[in-house]
Amino acid sequence: MSIRGLKKKQPKTFKVKVITMDAEMEFSCEMKWKGKDLFDLVCRALGLRETWFFGLQYTIKGMYTWLKMDKKVLDQEIPKEDPVSFRFLAKFYPEKVEEELLQEITQHLFFLQVKKQILDEEIYCSPEATVLLASYAVQAKYGDYDPNFHEPGFLAQEELLPKRVLRQYQMTADMWEEKISAWYAEHRGIARDEAKMNYLKIAQDLEMYGVNYFPIAQNKSDTDLLLGVDAKGIHVYSINNRFSPNKSFEWSGIRNISYSEKELTIKPLDKKAEVFKFFSSQLKVNKLILQLCIGNHDLFMRRRKVDSIEIQQMKAQAREEKARKKMETQRLAREKQLREEAERAKEELERRLFQMEDEARQANEALLRSQETAELLAEKAQIAEEEAKLLAQNAAEAEQERQRLEITALKTKEEKRLMEQKMRETELIAVKLVKESDRRAKEAEHLKQDLHEAREAERKAKQKLLDVTKLNYLHVARYPHHSPADTRDVNFDKGSVKMDLKDVDLKRLSFEIERERLDYLEKSKKFEDRLKELKSEIHALKLEEKQTGLYSHWNEVLGSLDRSIGNAPSWMKTFGVGDLLDTNLRKPFPAYPLNATSSWPCTNKSQHTVPVEKSTFQTNTLVASNVGTGTRKQIIKVMGFIFIFPKCEFSACESKELIAWASSFHPTLPVLLNPKL
Repeated sequence: MSIRGLKKKQPKTFKVKVITMDAEMEFSCEMKWKGKDLFDLVCRALGLRETWFFGLQYTIKGMYTWLKMDKKVLDQEIPKEDPVSFRFLAKFYPEKVEEELLQEITQHLFFLQVKKQILDEEIYCSPEATVLLASYAVQAKYGDYDPNFHEPGFLAQEELLPKRVLRQYQMTADMWEEKISAWYAEHRGIARDEAKMNYLKIAQDLEMYGVNYFPIAQNKSDTDLLLGVDAKGIHVYSINNRFSPNKSFEWSGIRNISYSEKELTIKPLDKKAEVFKFFSSQLKVNKLILQLCIGNHDLFMRRRKVDSIEIQQMKAQAREEKARKKMETQRLAREKQLREEAERAKEELERRLFQMEDEARQANEALLRSQETAELLAEKAQIAEEEAKLLAQNAAEAEQERQRLEITALKTKEEKRLMEQKMRETELIAVKLVKESDRRAKEAEHLKQDLHEAREAERKAKQKLLDVTKLNYLHVARYPHHSPADTRDVNFDKGSVKMDLKDVDLKRLSFEIERERLDYLEKSKKFEDRLKELKSEIHALKLEEKQTGLYSHWNEVLGSLDRSIGNAPSWMKTFGVGDLLDTNLRKPFPAYPLNATSSWPCTNKSQHTVPVEKSTFQTNTLVASNVGTGTRKQIIKVMGFIFIFPKCEFSACESKELIAWASSFHPTLPVLLNPKL
């Protein structure tokens, strides 16, 4: 056979699109196919055997109608479009869904269609029932509730409640989700197909479930009634009330249903009953009503007859499938329970493992801490041992220090005793110095008086000499016969008088100064040697005197010296000797007594008395430069005390008195007149 011949024999087709509740399918139909051929093709594609509940619906001129099974598809008033669209929907509803819906696909399709009708408000449902139905819908889609997986917000994209219910209550989406989740959590353990069946069980009890409504009127002009056709019969409703019918005709009580154009007649089985007639808006509506009535009546009569072999097989298979599913569900439940128990046991074991690992870790840490503690204790023990040795060493050093301090304390006491003894001796010396100063002051007064008398005698002698000279001159003038030898005699006598007058004072002063100078040179050398030794000792004792608290006692001694110096001669006060003495006495005395040869104060007053008559006049250059002139500052150094006299003029007699006063303290005291200052 040629290819052209094959092409001629292929039948002509047209495309058809069938929309189910959860899918879309396209088919190629032959031009000669009837409605039943297309319907059977769709049922085979879906694997549906309970075909008597379903039909192919289409919309023409704004009115939905069902595809007739016994007529060709193209001969019917289908939409002129490519492909031609049909909706595969449930045309008739069972009286009891649990007994009549045997296949799972049938239950699934009914569940989806009824759910859509409730959401589109074609079937009225109370808000409480809608929440319960929504929880079963969630159970059918997601399975058991798992709080770890089904977190808040997982239903945000789901359409579960009618808009009427959402508008009726002022509640947010989260609040509705919380209510639905509360019911959803209680459905734990229910299988998905069982959840769908529970949904349909609740829905079949609603007043508007499975009812097809058509507007009718008792006369030709008005449409004030609604005609409802369902699986139980025909009902007449008022236009505003679709829940409670005004009149109902059970299928068992209807003898005949017929129509004539727009008029539809329902004849009851009881002949005495009144025949119900009503008018519809169009002839097509009457045809649709009649078609629905015939189909629902046929199903009603089939339910009350003995099931056919096919139905029995389907029910047996459904029972077996149900039992199998039940067993499977039980097995799954047991496995799930066992899995949950195993998971719990695993979690418990993991928890115990973590606990044991934690305990082991803590034990290891404790062991490490114990080792560290042991090492630390060993280090502490070593440190303690070293500290004990150090403490023992410190104790020994402290004991030595204590013994040294005791010895030092004893020495300090001894030194204090010696210092007190020296202070007492110093007080005695100060008293002696004051007394000696007074005595020397008196001697100085006597010396001044003697000097004055000597000067007066000298003046008288000079006057006498002048008188004698005048007498001699007068005598020569009066007696010119005297020889020059007499003149020499007279001159000799005058010179002898002068020599006699001068020799007496000069010899006495020379003898005194020479003797004092020799004594001074001898004893000054000893005193300076001793002074060097004392200076070193004084420097060492100065530091210790700051801690002995003896400075106040020195102040008292200095005060007494100030009071005693107040009795010194007036010419000493004028030179500020007392202040210098006070300044020098504040320096400590040596802690060791002088030797026997230079010790003072001297009890033998004869050592302070100097016989003036026996001295020879041999002055040293340092003293002679000031005697008789007194034109420079004078410095007197007595026992290491320096007395500075301001620039003034001393006569020879006053210089001698000053030297005598300074020497009167002790023969060993140096007297120095320094012309450089």
